[in-house]
Amino acid sequence: VKNVKNLRVVDASVMPIIPGGNTNVPTMMVAEKASDIIKETIQCDF
Repeated sequence: VKNVKNLRVVDASVMPIIPGGNTNVPTMMVAEKASDIIKETIQCDF
């Protein structure tokens, strides 16, 4: 993706070891943590 300011990508590729089963729940946990971090860095009230 080009020319997109402040783009963040959150997916299962950040896991150093892929879980031995469905990756849906661990990926949702990573996304939840990432959303918390992103909310802390922006200048809006949510």
